[in-house]
Amino acid sequence: MNTLVETDIFTSLESEVRSYSRSWPAVFGSASGSWIRSEDGRDYLDFFAGAGALNYGHNNPVLKEALLDYLTRDGITHGLDMNTVAKRRFLETFQRNILAPRGLDYKVQFPGPTGTNAVEAALKLARKVTGRSSIVNFTNAFHGMTLGSLSVTGNSMKRAGAGVPLVHATPMPFDGYFDGEMPDFHWFERVLDDTGSGLNRPAAVIVETVQGEGGVNVARPEWLRALADLCSSRGILLIVDDVQMGCGRTGPFFSFEVAGITPDIVTLSKSIGGYGLPMALTLMRPELDVWAPGEHNGTFRGNNPAFVTATAALDHYWSDDALSRSTAAKGRRIEEIFANLSDRFAGVSARGRGMVQGLVFDDPGRALKVCGLAYDEGLLAETSGPSDEVVKLLPPLTVTDAELDHGLSILAEATAKVCA
Repeated sequence: MNTLVETDIFTSLESEVRSYSRSWPAVFGSASGSWIRSEDGRDYLDFFAGAGALNYGHNNPVLKEALLDYLTRDGITHGLDMNTVAKRRFLETFQRNILAPRGLDYKVQFPGPTGTNAVEAALKLARKVTGRSSIVNFTNAFHGMTLGSLSVTGNSMKRAGAGVPLVHATPMPFDGYFDGEMPDFHWFERVLDDTGSGLNRPAAVIVETVQGEGGVNVARPEWLRALADLCSSRGILLIVDDVQMGCGRTGPFFSFEVAGITPDIVTLSKSIGGYGLPMALTLMRPELDVWAPGEHNGTFRGNNPAFVTATAALDHYWSDDALSRSTAAKGRRIEEIFANLSDRFAGVSARGRGMVQGLVFDDPGRALKVCGLAYDEGLLAETSGPSDEVVKLLPPLTVTDAELDHGLSILAEATAKVCA
C-alpha cells in the first residue's frame, strides 16, 4: 500500500492544526472495545479512548443496540431544547442512577455539544448570579479552546492562539505546585481579605480535581475540601470541571466524590454521551438557575441520539457500583506497574487516580519517545503536561485485565528502551 498516496488528501486539504494524526499516522477504519484497526488491517490497543470520550470502549454493543433501535424507529435526531421522549428518559435515568443516590440536587442544562460549551455556560452563569466578573483558575488548568474557557486555561501555547487579551481571570497555584513550600490557600485567603491587595472578589473558582491535560496532577481530598470551605465562607461559587475526569474515570461517577464536597456548578461532557456522540451538561444548584428562556442556547444542545446512548450507559453501568470497583482495581494495577518503572529508572515517577495515570519523565523528550515506540508496537497513548513530559493513560474503563496487562507490558518495554 502506498501510504503517501493514501494520506495525501489529509496533508493537502486538511488544516495544519491537526495533531493526533501526526503522532499516529495510520488511517483508521474500524474499532471495537479497546481496539482500533487501521485500513491496512493492523490492530492497535487504545489507551487514549477519544481523550476520555470512550470510557465504555469503541462501539459498545449495549449502547450500539440502543442507538440502532432508536434510529430504525425514526426517533428524533435533532430537537434543540424541545421536549422529546429520549431527553425525558435520559433525565429520569440520570436522576435515578446518579443524582439521587448521591444526594445531589442539581438542575440540568444542555449548553451545547462539547466540554468547552459546558464551561462557557458555567462561567457565564456564575457571573450572572453574583454580578462579579473575575474567575479564579489554577496553574496548568485546561478548560477548553473557546475564549472564556481559554481565559481560565494555563497552557501558554493554547492561550496565545486566542489572538486577543484573555482577561477577568486570575490563576492560583494548584495543589502541589510549590512542592509543599507554601501552606494551602495562604496567599489566596490573604489577598481575598486584604482590601489593599487589588484582587476583586471573584464570581467563581473553577477547578479540575485531576488535571489531565496539565500533566495528571492530582488534588488531595483535603485540598479540595479546603477549597470548597474557602469558597463557601467568602460567597464564591465553586465550579468543578469534570469533563474528562467524570463519568467514572477516577472510580466514582463524579471525581469530586472522594473529597465529600458538593460543588455549586459541575461541567460534564466527553463520556456522558456514552458512545462518543457529542453531548455536554452544566449542572447547577437549583437556586442558581436564573437563566431567562433562551439566554444561553445552541443549535445542537439537544443531541437526541446521545441521550439514547447516555441512558443506556447509565442503566447498564451505573445501577450499582461494579464499574467503580473494577476501575479502582485496574487503577491499582497501573499504579503497581508504574511504581516499578519509577523504581527501576532514574528520572521517572508516577501519579494518578483510578484509570487516569501518568508516567512522568524529568526529561520531557523521553515521554514523546516512549509514546512513539508504543505506537510502533500497536499501542495508542498520548503525552500531557506543559512540556509533554507525562505519558498519560486513559484506557476504556471496560478494558479487560488481559488487555490492560498487554498494554502495560508494551509501555514498560518502551520505557526500558528509552531509559536504558
